Parts: sequence; structure tokens; C-alpha cells
Amino acid sequence: MADTDNQVSGFVDSTPAPNPKALLAAERAQGQFDPNKMHIFLEETAAKSRLFKRLVQSFDRDAVLLTSGKYYDLTKEQQRENTAVRIARLAQYIEIEDEQSWHTRVSLMSVLDPQTGTRIGVNLGLFLGCVRGNGTFEQLKYWSKQREIGTLKGAYGCFGMTELAHGSNVAGLETTATFDKETDEFIINTPHIGATKWWIGGAAHSASHCSVYARLIVDGKDYGVKTFVVPLRDADHNVMPGVTVGDIGAKMGRDGIDNGWIQFSSVRVPRFFMLQKFCKVSREGEVDLPPLEQLAYSALLGGRVSMVMDSYRWTARFATIALRFAIGRRQFKSASQGDGTETQLLNYPLHQRRLIPFLAQAYVFSAGSWKLEHTIKKTLDDLDAAVAAGDMGKVMKSVTEMKSLFIDSAALKSTSTWLTADAIDQCRQACGGLGYSSYNGFGRGYADWVVQCTWEGDNSILAMSVGKPLIRSAVEVLKDGKKQKGAVAFLNDAKQWANDKLVFNSAEELLDPQNTLKAIQVLMTRVALNGAEVLKENNGNFDAVGAPSLVLSKLHAHYYHLNEFYRRIEANEHKELNSHLVLLGKLHAASFVIEKFGGDFLGNNIVPPAVLNEVVNKKIPELCKQIRPNVVAYTDSFMYSDTFINAPIARYDGNIYENYFDTVKKSNPPENTKAPYSAAFEAFLGRSSLDVRDGGDKSAATAAILSK
Repeated sequence: MADTDNQVSGFVDSTPAPNPKALLAAERAQGQFDPNKMHIFLEETAAKSRLFKRLVQSFDRDAVLLTSGKYYDLTKEQQRENTAVRIARLAQYIEIEDEQSWHTRVSLMSVLDPQTGTRIGVNLGLFLGCVRGNGTFEQLKYWSKQREIGTLKGAYGCFGMTELAHGSNVAGLETTATFDKETDEFIINTPHIGATKWWIGGAAHSASHCSVYARLIVDGKDYGVKTFVVPLRDADHNVMPGVTVGDIGAKMGRDGIDNGWIQFSSVRVPRFFMLQKFCKVSREGEVDLPPLEQLAYSALLGGRVSMVMDSYRWTARFATIALRFAIGRRQFKSASQGDGTETQLLNYPLHQRRLIPFLAQAYVFSAGSWKLEHTIKKTLDDLDAAVAAGDMGKVMKSVTEMKSLFIDSAALKSTSTWLTADAIDQCRQACGGLGYSSYNGFGRGYADWVVQCTWEGDNSILAMSVGKPLIRSAVEVLKDGKKQKGAVAFLNDAKQWANDKLVFNSAEELLDPQNTLKAIQVLMTRVALNGAEVLKENNGNFDAVGAPSLVLSKLHAHYYHLNEFYRRIEANEHKELNSHLVLLGKLHAASFVIEKFGGDFLGNNIVPPAVLNEVVNKKIPELCKQIRPNVVAYTDSFMYSDTFINAPIARYDGNIYENYFDTVKKSNPPENTKAPYSAAFEAFLGRSSLDVRDGGDKSAATAAILSK
């Protein structure tokens, strides 16, 4: 019997049931472009697209890595066991896959199960990233190859930066590493409770070694925070003498990670356990400092870069869930429907405006995330080569590039993770009550995601670190005529825009891709110059320019993403896709830049009020309407399988209600009509009357007796 005969998934209905499956299929059939070609754009190359599909298929077929609705019902203990089992499975893959395949697998793991992805990332990304960024080539080779940490074997690392009393202020960390010349050792010590290492992923139960950030003390002199490898557990996985570890317990999300705390009580490690690529301590206690102190924090850059890629992939996942649901879900009747049936949610203009910008966000983020990945690889490779060659000229050139990378990665990490957090929550709200259900992923997704706004650099602090050099560079250009390089090079035109001249006079002109980019740069220039005035009025106190610094950081991130997105469109091999891509770029610019920073565009005279009004009230709805017919094609282009979506209301087949109902019943069998607490419930419902429970003490008969 066919669906039209009221039989769906084995159930016979007495009246016609909703048919969201047919709605999604119809829209998929009307798509105006090939999702396979669009996927090549999203993943940058045809080879990467093929690799992505192959790995998704691999995850779908691997019984250990496969994820289902049961994932949302796991306890903390079950989550931790689950991540450990999955890491063991992934350890087999790392032995047989090439670097690009493994890198993509871990990126996809962060979508499928972020807890497992993070637990691996702490070891390979943070611990080994710290060794690579701060250690010599021999040190990296030893810890990665000889100790086999790089293949999830032999030993397991964690990253000991954050302390109970210090997070973002890394330079203020208080764990000490005092050099003992007599024994050629460092003494690692936690001087007080505030210096307890905190939030350390893997410390509670998993890690055997820790890359510890501690203050280098030689002959009583404090040389600032440097990095050291410190064993936590021996070969039998027992905690070493002088090391105390504990579990920090339940968190808002990601309970599958064994975050812990560490205290060191005068733990001695050999001098060669200090990572000495840049800062060196000789046998005699002579200290050679690096050309740029921030190089010690380069291990964080890899994490920030991966979070930008995660922002693309997570926005894509949750936008897909909400948009597929909005196509299959009918609610209320409206004149636009025409046939008397209830209206598809996505046919309401407000719902389009609510969700379609997040689709645009995912596409724009894809371009910027790939560029940032290439940039960090080249920058770190160039730096390694310069250090290996002992070429100080090239080292200093790499240091300049590193400064630019610090700005780009800080702006992109903070802005992208903030916007993704908002996307997850707004997409949840757009799915109504079914969005609140754990089985559709939003609750766990949001709780797991928002830590990205905090770790490896609190977003507000990172934004400040972007704004400061931009404001400083603007001053240098105007005051000294000093040429700027890298991420702040656009400020070389500061003199041209150091006025209140109107820049654009029409919405159509403003939304032209190149004009949008120019508008952002002019706005950044004027915000930076205004910030410089505030800085001057406050005697150079950068705390006074926190607000403009935040604006500058966000604008810089949007410029980076959009600039690369439009550049990629120009170079796109499949030209027939470009008109569809440009629509997304314009919508992202209109929604997340022009509308969100409308006050700044007006206050700095980039556009007149009429132009802003037209963009917000006319252009955004028009762009959403143009994109609407291809929403399924756009979301299908992400190529996420149902395993990765892991939300029954958004599976590829569109069978919303049957899929969701089936998931609920599997996780909560309807034959289980009583709960462990049912006896208590029945007891209070079946309690005797108040008079009986009083034992007759308040009855008239008792009153007569007691009143005599």
C-alpha cells in the first residue's frame, strides 16, 4: 500500500496523515543546481569532496563510531566510556590513513561526537601542538615518534595551561619551574591553590604526560611563562610521586571528557624536558629568550583554526536540521498557500528571515575556514624552516607573519564561535517544541558548543587583542606614515578616510561584493581612528577602548570570511553555481554585517539612514525569497548523512513525525509504564484522608473528652 493510501512505515492511519516526506522530495526535485558540484566549492577541491564522502560513508558503517538517538540519553560515566572506546577505534585509523584523511576524519568527528573529537584533540592538537610550537625538532621527534604519542600509542598527553585563578591572562600564570643547577633539573611546583591547573582535559584519568605552562625561575629571576613536559603517570598508569590529580566533575556540556585538576609538589624533571625551540636554558643556567614572547602560545593557534572550521560544519548541521523541518512542517493557514492547506513554515517571510541567513553563514564560513587552515600551515612551516636553517632574517619575517596570524585567528575564532552559538539556539527556537527535545540535537549541541566561546582564549579578551593592534596601527599611519603589513595593511589608506565623507548612497551599490568589502574596511578605519582619539584622551589606557576593539574584531572576521568567499567565487570552476553563491554572500553581508552594525555604519557616515533602512527592510527579505526555492539543494550540498545530522526531524527522507516518534519509542519503550519512583507516586496519591492520618485526635469525640 502506498503512502497516499494512508500507510506510512507500517502504520495504517484512519485519516490522511501529514506527509512532510513528499514536501521535501518535491523541493529536492526542483533544485536548480547540482549539490555534488556545490559540495566541491564547500570542501574547496574535488579531491577533498571525494575524501569527505568516503569518510562519511566510513563513519556510517563503523559500528563503534556510529551515532544514534541513544547518544542523547547517556550518563556522564557512559559518555566517558563511549569516548574512550571510540578513541581506541580511531587509534586504528590513524595508523593506516594519510595526513589529509586523518585530519578530515578528526574534523568530521568533531561534528559527529565533539567529546571524542576534543579528547583526541587535547592529545594530538594541544599537547603535541605545544611540543611542535615550542620544542626543538629532536624534542618533537622524540615525543611524537619515539614515544608514539602522535599515533595514539605509548603515552597520552594533556595541556596544562589554565589555572584555577588564571585563564585568559596566560602571562599571569603562577605555577613555577625553578632551575636547580646542581642536579640539572627543573622543580615544578604549585605554590598555592590559585595555581592549581584546572579544566585540564585528560588529567583526571587519561593523560600520562602534560605540557605545563610555568614561570621559569633561574637564580631567583623570573623569566616569564615557558613550557615543560611533565610526567603525570608512570608506565603502569599510576600517578607519579608529587603529582596530585582530581576530576573537576560535571560540566555544562562535553562530560565525555575527563577534565581534571593538577597540583605539583616540587616535582623534578630533567632540563631537557623544557621545550627549547625559542627559549633555551643552558647547563650553566644561561637563559636565551625568544624574539617574540607570544611564540610560546603558538600551540593555541591550531585549536583556534580548528574552531573556525568547526563553526562552518556545526552551522551547516544545525541550519540543515531547522530548514528541513521548516519545509516539512505545516502550521496555520495563510493566503499564500492557496490550496486551503496549512502553510509550510519556510513559506512565511519571517521564518525565512529567521533561518536562511544561517545557511548563508555556513557557506561564507566554509571559505574563510579553509583559507585560515592553509595560512597556519604555511606560517608554521616557514617558521620551522627558518629556525632549522638558523636564518634570523627569515625568522623575523615569520614572526611578522605570526603576528598577522594571531590577529586573524583571534578575530575569526571569537566571532565565528559566537555566531555559531547563536545559530544553534535560534535554529532550536525555530523548531518549536520538537527543537526542545534532546533527540533532535539542539540541547546537547548548544551545551557542547558554547565552551568554544571560552576556551583557548575567552572571546571578549581575544577581541580586545585584535582591536589594540588595529588602533595602534592607525595611529602609526596617521602620525608617522608608517607602512603596515599583513592583517592591518588596509590601514595604509587611513588618511583617505579620516573624514566624515559619505561612502555609499544606495543599497544596491552597497551590496555589490567589492563595495561591501570596501565599506567594511572604511568602517574599520574610522572606528580605529575614533578609538585612537579615545585612547589619547585616556592617556594611552587601552582598557578605555574595549568597545571599539570588539567592533573591530568582529568586522575584521567578517571581512576575512567574505573576502575569501568572493575570491573563491571568482575562481570557481563551476560557473553555473556563482549566481547562487553570490546571493548567499550578499545575504550574509546584509544580515550579519550591515544590519548588525547598522549603528556603526550610520554613526561613521558610511551610508545614510535611507540606505540602511532599505537593506534591512527590503533587501534581506528579497534575498531570502530568492534563495528559498533552492534551500534543499543548498543543505543537501553539505553532504551530511543522517548519522551526522542525528536528528529524526531532519533526516534525508523528510519523514519527520514517523522518524521522531520511532526514536522516542526506542529510547523510552512504551511498555515500561511504571518508573522506579512509581511506588512513591502511588503512595502519596493513595494516602488516607487527613482525619484518618490524624488518628482521630482532632475529632469531635476527642474534643469532648479533652475539654472536660
